[in-house]
Amino acid sequence: MTNWLPDIAAGDGPIYARLADRIEQDISAGILPAGAKLPPQRDLAYDLGVTVGTVGRAYALVRERGLLSGEVGRGTYVRDRGAAAPAPAGEISPLTDGTRLHDAPGEKLRFDSTAAPEVGQSDDIGVLLGAIQRENPADLASYTRRFPQSWFAAGSAWLARNGFRPSPEYIVPTLGVHAGVMAVISAATAPGDGIVFEHITYSQLARGARLIGRRAMLVAADGDGVVPDDFERLCAQRHPKMAFLMPTAQNPTLSIMPEARRRQIAEIAARHNVLLVEDDLYGALTDDPTPLLTEFAPDRTFLVGGLSKSVAAGVRGGWVLCPPHFTDRVRIAHKMTTGGLPFVLAELCARLVLSGSAAAIRTRVIAEINARLALARDALAGFDYLSQPNIPFLWLALPEPWLSGTFKNAAFEQGVLIDDEDEFKAGRTEQVFHRARIGITVPRRREDVARGLAVLRDLLEGGRAGYDSFG
Repeated sequence: MTNWLPDIAAGDGPIYARLADRIEQDISAGILPAGAKLPPQRDLAYDLGVTVGTVGRAYALVRERGLLSGEVGRGTYVRDRGAAAPAPAGEISPLTDGTRLHDAPGEKLRFDSTAAPEVGQSDDIGVLLGAIQRENPADLASYTRRFPQSWFAAGSAWLARNGFRPSPEYIVPTLGVHAGVMAVISAATAPGDGIVFEHITYSQLARGARLIGRRAMLVAADGDGVVPDDFERLCAQRHPKMAFLMPTAQNPTLSIMPEARRRQIAEIAARHNVLLVEDDLYGALTDDPTPLLTEFAPDRTFLVGGLSKSVAAGVRGGWVLCPPHFTDRVRIAHKMTTGGLPFVLAELCARLVLSGSAAAIRTRVIAEINARLALARDALAGFDYLSQPNIPFLWLALPEPWLSGTFKNAAFEQGVLIDDEDEFKAGRTEQVFHRARIGITVPRRREDVARGLAVLRDLLEGGRAGYDSFG
């Protein structure tokens, strides 16, 4: 496309962002068809009267949006978005279901997950599984037909915090937190209903909600969580049915919503008849004394928690505390959307909690997380990041000129999988954070954690020299 010269005079924002938007618009309009080669960065910079770095940032931004591909020495091309071919080696492309690889290469260090670290929990789990097998042969051979009260008691115990203990009567055992929230969405909303999400959050739920016909609505957040004024505006103007919130140790920002703001959010939700989902998955790892959001709005809040971050992700343990009039609906919706609870997993999770094993494992998990956080503090000293005690990830600020997706790709090429900020975007947003989330719990050995952190530090110190050479 040697004759293509974009008009970047109109629009707001920095030149590189306007150029990136123009490239995207021309791709959508067919001016730049699939397979078209963009001008070399130096040539386009000369024609536009801008720096090569400006064009490089624009090309990188459009690559992050999944619209361009590039290979060193060949140039930058418009991708065929209808093609099912895999991305070229070394390139990670945003997918409709997120930016993570479906099948991550086994040789890579995984810093893109926050599952509970291995601390010997398989021994505890093995003992309990043996007892379940011996005592319940008929239940293991059939579908789940009975629901022991212990399953609900375990949920009540695990969701309890700071003197608050829910009634087992309103607990629904689930196949993890994700399945629990999807059951709540299915039971309490209808196709076309709006659900509020922060701009960046556990976005797989936003994708799941869209998959079943719900609409994602984005609300502003700051260092204390959802901004009440913007939540009020959104409720008044767009009338959402539900809001998904992570008040304690929000993923990925790590914010903790103060008590006063939780009260405000609960009051706004009541005024506008909005249901609330409180995800307390990471809260179970903290010592945060703030009352749960559900304590301020028990008649409209679904409290969700589970074992994946603090005990073991593989046991798929979760529970939902429902407003009383929703309990049966959520229980039925969970069965319909998941096929039902496997007896062995539900019984295992209940025994883990009620025997005290889950609490003991959580203590060991927290100790391991904090040991790894200490490694991260040493490795990333001098760089800007957010962290919280006991929480298994960091929210790393990227120095100039790194972009989030480009940093992720560079880390991938060096053998480390991390999450860029796009993985957490609940919808299309103009907000740019220039951050990446670094999980520290999946590598089995601390030496591997240290090795991966050293790779990331080298990238941060070296900048994009030698990487931003497409064109």
